[in-house]
Amino acid sequence: MKKKNNRINGRTNDRNDLFEESPVNPSRRSLLKGVGLVGAAAVSTIATSHVIAADMAGKNGNLNTIAPREALEALTALEAETLAAICDCLIPSDEHGPGAREARAVHYIDKSLASHNSSARHNYSVGLNAINEFARKTRGKSFPELLLDQQNSILLAVQTNKISGFIPNGSGFFNLLRSHTIDGTFCDPYYGGNQDFVGWDMLHYPGIRLGASEADVAAGASLPPNHQSAYDHSTYTKLADNASKDVAGGDGYA
Repeated sequence: MKKKNNRINGRTNDRNDLFEESPVNPSRRSLLKGVGLVGAAAVSTIATSHVIAADMAGKNGNLNTIAPREALEALTALEAETLAAICDCLIPSDEHGPGAREARAVHYIDKSLASHNSSARHNYSVGLNAINEFARKTRGKSFPELLLDQQNSILLAVQTNKISGFIPNGSGFFNLLRSHTIDGTFCDPYYGGNQDFVGWDMLHYPGIRLGASEADVAAGASLPPNHQSAYDHSTYTKLADNASKDVAGGDGYA
């Protein structure tokens, strides 16, 4: 059974694991401290010129698997499966709550690779293939089929540049994966990740508010979440419409 609270921490019960060093990647708790409310706000206000419509198909389905009928925009099915396993290692579900899988970070990444992160599409194709090839060569199975300790061991090897075949290198690709996983977990749900606001709830982020009353300020961290996207507010929606027109070469409007 999968160990829910295991991280990329260099510890393993497999005597044949390849690497023992502790990676620089922080634990889930440290990650949440580092992102904090400021980080949640930052990833929720991605430039409106890169608007991505959130596809909430299958919202009530099983969040622990990739919906087989969900159309992918950039990734192949194997790439998406591999990426889902990686995201689950980076921000796993455990006794503290849901993680990147429930937030549908892969959905966000796939949509972003078809739009504002399209320049990274080739890096993903090369990198995910290199991870699977290394997994098959050393473990006899593709990366998603491995035990969690084995997956963590391979990701540690990627992070510490002990596996070749990445653009620009293993460490660079690992940092790209980590950054996009964080974005997909904590972004505004409008962009395809942070489904059901699980990422914001993880941070105890109360949500975007255009104004705060004295009562809101007094409530501080205990302020109940409003579970609203920025694009639930007409101000943001108008900005997004203007940006879309600008990108298409149309006339903007105020």
